[in-house]
Amino acid sequence: MMRLGFSINEILALATLVTGTCWVVWKLRTRRLGRVPEKKPWWVSLGAELFVVVGLMFTCRVAVADWPKVPSGSMEPTLRVGDYLLVNHLAYGPRLPFTNTAIEMGQPQRGDVVVFRYPLDVSEFYVKRLIGLPGDVVRFDAGAVSVNGAPFDVKVISEGTDANVAPEDRGQWLLRETAAGASRTIKVNPFVMGRLSPEGMGASCTVQGASAWQCAVPAGEYLMMGDNRDNSADSRVWGFLPHEQVYGKAVRVLFNLHDLSRRFLPL
Repeated sequence: MMRLGFSINEILALATLVTGTCWVVWKLRTRRLGRVPEKKPWWVSLGAELFVVVGLMFTCRVAVADWPKVPSGSMEPTLRVGDYLLVNHLAYGPRLPFTNTAIEMGQPQRGDVVVFRYPLDVSEFYVKRLIGLPGDVVRFDAGAVSVNGAPFDVKVISEGTDANVAPEDRGQWLLRETAAGASRTIKVNPFVMGRLSPEGMGASCTVQGASAWQCAVPAGEYLMMGDNRDNSADSRVWGFLPHEQVYGKAVRVLFNLHDLSRRFLPL
């Protein structure tokens, strides 16, 4: 069953339709009169004259790029609360408003930071890292992952006690994780160390210990996880991500009003 989403893009789509209708009606009326009336109706100022602006905003957000704001710390340290992201829709192909129909232009790749519709409420957008592609076997152990039998390569960068560590990272371990050719910095709580069972992923997974499990990713779905491994509601909670819910690829931090040093930071 198709699930409809209603977000800023759908609001812009409706606004484009309404203002476009006003623009057409106004053009037909002035053509019939043979002149532009001195006093314009209120719906011309609030509708027809905004059509081009609203239409361009809608086209840009849907077809080219978007700029959502990060609301939580689930992707720390890669993303921080308040980051505005540049999301490239052309990486995978734009999706039509009110549906999940896409003009396919590419496929998500392992390690991508992906923006997607939250499967349990498609009006919300989430951002997580793509860990497992369809057919991958993902193994998780104490916060770190390996894919398709590739050996773990995890190095401790910080134990959260350094003088220059960010306040939100204090007391947390920062690890450099490399698996299946993809490398990223993740954050792990040393008092939790990945003890979050993959309950949302069902029979595709087997639990091997308090903080160890293995999952086979089903066809047409992805395994998504936050880089803040012990503080992220991701596939372990709500299940695998269906391909049709993918929205775009986050490629840069545009800016953060609370930390200007993060401007135009590549992901």
